[in-house]
Amino acid sequence: MKDAAQEDNERTAWHALSGDDALERLDSRREGLGDDEAKQRLEKHGRNILRQEEARPWWKRLLAQFQNVLIIILIIAGIVTTVLGQWIDAGAIFGVVIINAIIGFYQEGKAEKALESIKGMLSPKATVKRGGSKGEIDAEEVVPGDIVAIEAGDRVPADIRLLNANRLRIQEAALTGESEAVDKTPDAVDEDTDLAERSSLAHAGTMVAQGSGEGVVVETGKRTEIGRISEMLEEVEETQTPLMRQLDHFAKILAVIILIIAGAMGAFGALVYGRGLQEMFLAGVGLAVAAIPQGLPALVTITLALGVQRMAKRNAIIRRLPAVETLGSVSTIFTDKTGTLTRNEMTARIVAVEDGEVEVSGTGFKPEGDFRFVEEGTAGRDDEEQDGRERREKGEAIESLDDAPLLRRFLSTGALCNEAALEQKDDEWTIAGDPTEGALVVAAAKAGMDLEDLHRKAERQDVIPFDSERKYMATLNRDPEGGGSVIHVKGAPDVILDMCDKVATAEGDRDIDRDRWEKRVNDLSSRGVRVLALADKPDAGDGSLSEDTVESGLVLVGLVGLLDPPRQSAIDAVRRCHDAGIHVKMVTGDHALTAAAIGAQIGLEHTDNPMSGKDIGDTSDEGLQDKVPEVDVFARASPEHKLRLVQAIQAKGAVCAMTGDGVNDAPALKRADVGVAMGIQGTEAAKEAGEMVLADDNFASIANAVEEGRTVYDNIRKAITFLLPSNGGEALSIMAAILLGMSMPITPVQILWVNMVTAVTLGLSLAFEPAEDDVMARAPRDPDEPILTRFLVWRVVFVSLLLVGAVFGIFLYAGGGSEGNAELARTAAVNMLVAGEIAYLFNIRKLTDRSLSAKGLAGSRPALIATGLVIAAQVLWTYTGPMQYLFGSTAMPLMYWAIIAAALVGIFLIVEVEKTFWRRRSGKTRRAEE
Repeated sequence: MKDAAQEDNERTAWHALSGDDALERLDSRREGLGDDEAKQRLEKHGRNILRQEEARPWWKRLLAQFQNVLIIILIIAGIVTTVLGQWIDAGAIFGVVIINAIIGFYQEGKAEKALESIKGMLSPKATVKRGGSKGEIDAEEVVPGDIVAIEAGDRVPADIRLLNANRLRIQEAALTGESEAVDKTPDAVDEDTDLAERSSLAHAGTMVAQGSGEGVVVETGKRTEIGRISEMLEEVEETQTPLMRQLDHFAKILAVIILIIAGAMGAFGALVYGRGLQEMFLAGVGLAVAAIPQGLPALVTITLALGVQRMAKRNAIIRRLPAVETLGSVSTIFTDKTGTLTRNEMTARIVAVEDGEVEVSGTGFKPEGDFRFVEEGTAGRDDEEQDGRERREKGEAIESLDDAPLLRRFLSTGALCNEAALEQKDDEWTIAGDPTEGALVVAAAKAGMDLEDLHRKAERQDVIPFDSERKYMATLNRDPEGGGSVIHVKGAPDVILDMCDKVATAEGDRDIDRDRWEKRVNDLSSRGVRVLALADKPDAGDGSLSEDTVESGLVLVGLVGLLDPPRQSAIDAVRRCHDAGIHVKMVTGDHALTAAAIGAQIGLEHTDNPMSGKDIGDTSDEGLQDKVPEVDVFARASPEHKLRLVQAIQAKGAVCAMTGDGVNDAPALKRADVGVAMGIQGTEAAKEAGEMVLADDNFASIANAVEEGRTVYDNIRKAITFLLPSNGGEALSIMAAILLGMSMPITPVQILWVNMVTAVTLGLSLAFEPAEDDVMARAPRDPDEPILTRFLVWRVVFVSLLLVGAVFGIFLYAGGGSEGNAELARTAAVNMLVAGEIAYLFNIRKLTDRSLSAKGLAGSRPALIATGLVIAAQVLWTYTGPMQYLFGSTAMPLMYWAIIAAALVGIFLIVEVEKTFWRRRSGKTRRAEE
């Protein structure tokens, strides 16, 4: 056997080797290893478990919550207020820091469970041959070369090269994305076969759905397919969200600017005006405190938390706070197909019989639907043949099976050659058995056939179960019309056509034109449906079935096209995403034709050039980056392929979401900007790797989450644009005082009061703002676009200057230039600043739209409540003794309130005029572009 280190770099294509070659390569034999051999191999290869990583201790996760520039700025602000002796304010600031850390700790603390959930998928026990006898051992002790037996209900303990299989079918949806159990055989397949089609392998962690088999263990532990996914998951780096990147960048720049200006202003006052160093130091500290938006981190966190609550009401459960905003900037969504875009309910959609094609309406397992002849049924016939037979008009409804004897014969065959049963519990219809067989049962029920009566009259006498090698199933039933028995067969079209000599027609059975029926098979396949062929013939035997009897002389009854129908809500959601400028791309384990057909039905834009997993594997990273934007359907995708697709689109600057439900999706979910796991069908590994879980497994909930995410970002941007002019006004007032050699119009402790009271009231009310009317009609924002655009920078500067003018104006009016009137002047200045912020709050509710309306002024209950609370707080701050003692305020005559009220109205109207200018300018720009 190869050295383990060498095999880490060179994986064997076990699926391409014969069973005997695999045994030889592993130095094993069909009777199994000896106990001593197994012990030696266990020492060499290690236990059959996934790599155990030491979990990060809780205290490290808690400390990580403080590794954020904005939080550091808050801590600095807290230290400054402590130095100033303002213990209450310092306590409030540090309280915000601690609350923020606790929220992040609990929201993000579960992310490290992803690997644990994958480890739990490995089987706890395994049945192996050791020394020629079977026995059960712990799955951890399985080693390469062991002979393992599996049967229905077992979880496969390791990656196994099958040596024999008896009607073996394995459910691999969690690994490959296939919706149905797949057939397994001992036959080798090509080396470049996709993972989902490696029929000679049984993979660790998958479930045996039917039959039994035996094979040799070829990979254990981390070298299994699930183990490789676990390794990938550990290596994947999570990306920082656009908002967090922008806020970090913004905070760093702001911190540098504040420190430079504060230092420069302090030096200017000392050198130019001869002020004392201590006085100028305190002035510099006051300037820094004024410029730092202490309430911003808390406000961002609260806005995100409110977004989480709103999303939860719309079936989108957020596991990490920043994912709320990131959803709002998503430009590409990679989505699984089965159960996400589709209903995961196989449905018979087309029945092709000799006299035409019949379209079957209705979706799911509920037996309701119509049968109509469609024009496409003549595909493959030449005009001469069509003229010689009865032709059906397109859309012609079939009112009774008496009018369609071929359809009746077809549906009877499908219902009798079947192991599934249709069941109703309350108002819910379900299928007991294989979904594909269930689709044929539902089709017969839609036609009004009494299935119980049919099975009673056509009693089954014998059966040949479906086998992946034979690729057909056959039953022998009593003829309900009397006169013997009938053989019914269903299976792969290529196999059934080779077994047919005749075809059923309305006039009787006649010789089959195989070429024409092969064209019909290809025509149906090109529409993306799964095709089955049904046939029958009278039995002339002794009441039992044999392969020799079944495999010749059959009469082809027809073909059926089966499709897992898309959700209507998914179709609507895809359209909403396209309207919002979001590209939707389907990544599935299904065949390319089937995936492309579903993609076209749900409204994907580029479905004519699907890429297979092999195509992805053969394309370089650079080539894939160029190709991904042009392709919307990716089929037969492996875990590595999904991860590469996410990395490729991110390399093009896109913000992407990845939806998924299987273990195979976990690495891509973790790497994506937003990983979206399914809450019902999803594995725990997928849920733990993702930032968001859909409670209803419905793609439509993603569109709702995107809308909420965009609203959250709008509100965060409004909050920042609201807070900064307040800080700007305070800082510019202090700068002006220093430059003019005057006393400061607002002291540092008063600045802290203003920042605290306005951030937690006025600023917080913006977190409750509803979505803008055009929120889902905009293109996704550029993730590299700064959080403060040139327009918003202008707005901040413009409003800051307005506030400075108003604050300095009333400060000077109240005698701020003389020491005797300092307290009154500063009290008036603080109230003016707060009043200006109240006015600006109603402006900023709409960034450019008119706020001078009933809706703009009274349409937000949170804004009105916040305004009332702030006014009450300012009255207490101005007139109560304790507040006057703490903050240096004093009682203010009514005349000053009148001046402040007039200035409030003036500021509001001036900003509204400025908004009108921007609306007209942007309108001219749009017309010029058109």
